Amino acid sequence: MKISISNDLAAVDALAVICFEAGDQPAADAEPAGQNGWLAELRASGEFTGKLYEAVTLYRPQGVSAKRLIVIGGGKGGTFSQIEMRRIAGVLVRLVRGKGVKSIALSLDEQYATPELAAAAVEGALLANWEPDRYKSDPKKDEKRIDSLAVVAGNAAALAKAIERGRTIAEGQNFARDLINEPGNKLTPAVLAEQARSMAAAQGLACEILDRDAMETLGMGALLGVAQGSTNPPFLIVLKYRPEKPAGSDHLALVGKGVTFDTGGVSIKSADGMEKMKYDMAGAAAAIGAMQVIAQLKPAIPITAYVPTVENAVGGNAQRPGDIVTTLSGKTVEVLNTDAEGRLILADALTYAKRNGATHIVDAATLTGAIAIALGHYNVGAFTNNQALLDKLLKAAGSAGEKMWQLPMDDEYKDYLKSVFADLPNIGGRYGGSITAAWFLKEFADPTPWVHLDIASTAWLDDPKPWLAKGPSGVGVRSFVELACAWT
Repeated sequence: MKISISNDLAAVDALAVICFEAGDQPAADAEPAGQNGWLAELRASGEFTGKLYEAVTLYRPQGVSAKRLIVIGGGKGGTFSQIEMRRIAGVLVRLVRGKGVKSIALSLDEQYATPELAAAAVEGALLANWEPDRYKSDPKKDEKRIDSLAVVAGNAAALAKAIERGRTIAEGQNFARDLINEPGNKLTPAVLAEQARSMAAAQGLACEILDRDAMETLGMGALLGVAQGSTNPPFLIVLKYRPEKPAGSDHLALVGKGVTFDTGGVSIKSADGMEKMKYDMAGAAAAIGAMQVIAQLKPAIPITAYVPTVENAVGGNAQRPGDIVTTLSGKTVEVLNTDAEGRLILADALTYAKRNGATHIVDAATLTGAIAIALGHYNVGAFTNNQALLDKLLKAAGSAGEKMWQLPMDDEYKDYLKSVFADLPNIGGRYGGSITAAWFLKEFADPTPWVHLDIASTAWLDDPKPWLAKGPSGVGVRSFVELACAWT
């Protein structure tokens, strides 16, 4: 989608304006010249009240060069934020897709034409224009996409940088969604590694790929144990961003779980829903997508992404329940459940990040089904050993419009992780599954300040939203980028 910014109402297929609930409309007249009170008439008819995301389409509106005028509800003006703007732009795109509309414009009232809201509008439009239909053979599928978006604002020149930032971030998130959307037969660990390498080359990032031999030499027994049941070899992807003039001595590591397909191994999953286990590398995609954006926005802190990538398969050499592996840290783990594989590959990646100079670590992983029980599908679960780092991340997530909720890490939860035969088991008991998984990771992150994000219930949409297609959400990309760019 081509993005532009203009001072004038555009001659486009569809022009959208945001109107708020009665009493909350900005002082400036939201009606384009010559409309003769259409907004009041819509309100009087009850067809439009201004409620959030409500939309009405007017065809061939008088005095407007656009073929359609779309009125979208902004809700209560006093609570309007980047979240609402991002979604409104998405609602606009999803509303007109496939209806012969190729060009759209979104008019921003002066009060809402800020850099933050303009960037959010661009993000929302680009994210909404994405579809998980790569492998559909419909020759007309591309005709449904919107070709161009014009943001119309009186201070257009002042918003140009923000518009470009929004485009860059959305493209990184859509790149992550493309990766997640790939089926397991198309995206193996080797293909994911090559995708990361290609992106790094295009963006000027350093890239290192550790293969099985390199990891065996290092002693990554936990990661290699997960991979041993698959004919597809494992890799550890390392992407490095280095600013020209680093501000301070901090070094941020982004770690993403990259299980390209998860059968559960010998502790095999139920067949119901297993096809979605291609999304078990959503944490990896978030880290790789964020690095694409970071390379372009150039924050002042050095950042390295570590992506352990494997396929968790059932085979004659697959890891068995009861196996004991030795991690890169030297700690031993009793594998009680081979479907708790993500924490095993992350354990070695966390240790490797620490050894390579990370002063702060944030990981993202589709780690536990228990997080959906705890938080549903609206909040990412956040865990930490360092409150200051988590507070910084939560602030970044708030700015990025990604919801996160802190869960406890009290010392008592460690009592669930006991093994007679090894230093620790890879699962706890029945209770607090997301917390015990985080506690397992903490054993390998300590004492480095660390945050774990469990995105298992937020990385995939089972149903479409009015502003987003069904499938991968790309959650984590925007928060990672905001954290890096706001680092002080």
